[in-house]
Amino acid sequence: MTFGEHLIQLRKEFNMSQEDLANQIHVTRQTISKWELGITVPDMDILIDLSKLFRISIDELVGNDEKKKVEVKPRSKVYEYVSQRKVFSLPLVHIHFGPGLYRAKGIIAIGNIATGFISVGLVSCGLISLGVIALGLISWACFSLGLLLGFGAFSIGSLAFGGIAIGFFSFGGVSMGLYSFGGCAIAKNIACGGYAQGHIAIGDVCKGDFIFHTSDGIADFTQEELRSTILREFPHLWGFIVDIFCCLF
Repeated sequence: MTFGEHLIQLRKEFNMSQEDLANQIHVTRQTISKWELGITVPDMDILIDLSKLFRISIDELVGNDEKKKVEVKPRSKVYEYVSQRKVFSLPLVHIHFGPGLYRAKGIIAIGNIATGFISVGLVSCGLISLGVIALGLISWACFSLGLLLGFGAFSIGSLAFGGIAIGFFSFGGVSMGLYSFGGCAIAKNIACGGYAQGHIAIGDVCKGDFIFHTSDGIADFTQEELRSTILREFPHLWGFIVDIFCCLF
C-alpha cells in the first residue's frame, strides 16, 4: 500500500475530510490531495505530526511496518477554525469544539470553553457571554454571573433576571437584592412580590417596616402614598426607580 493510499484509509477511519485533516496539521487541502495522489510526500516534521494524530509509528504510516499495525479507533471529530486576522494579538474569530474540553480564545470565541469579548460555549467568559455557565459584563446562561446584566435560571448581576435572581435590581421567581421584584421578593430596601420582605414591602404577603398590601393585584393604597413613603425613606433614590415601583399600582 502506498503512502497516499494509506493516508486515505487512515483519514476515513478517523472520519475526516481532506479539509479536516488539513486544519489539524496546518496545511492546505490541496496539499493533502497531492499526498493522496502520490504527487508529493510530506517532510519529516509533517510525518511526525501525522503519526501523532493517527497514533501510529512513522514506519506504519509510510507502509514499512504494516504487519505491526494495530487497530486504532477513530477519534471523535473535532472542529477548529482560527481566523488569520487578529485584534489585540487575538484572532478575530476562534471556533473550537468537540467531545471534550476544547477551548476557544479570541475576540469572538465559540467552543466548549470560550473566552473572548463575545463568547459562546458550555462555559463562557467575556464581555458578552452565552452558555450553560456564563460570566461576563452581560451574560445569558442556565447559571449566569453578569457584572451588569445577568439572565438565567440562576442569575447574579447588577441587574439580574432569572428563576433565582440576585442583584442590585433583581427580577425572578425568587429575587434578592437592594430592590427586588418576584414571586418571592426579598430586598434590603424595597421588595415587591407575592411574598415581599424589605424595609418597604409591597405585595399580597408582606414583612417589613412599611407594608403596602395588595389583593389579587388590587392595591389598598394610592400611588401617592407609596411614592411619598419611598421618597421619605430614600430621599436620594433615583426618580426612575421610584416610578418603576409606583407605576405597578
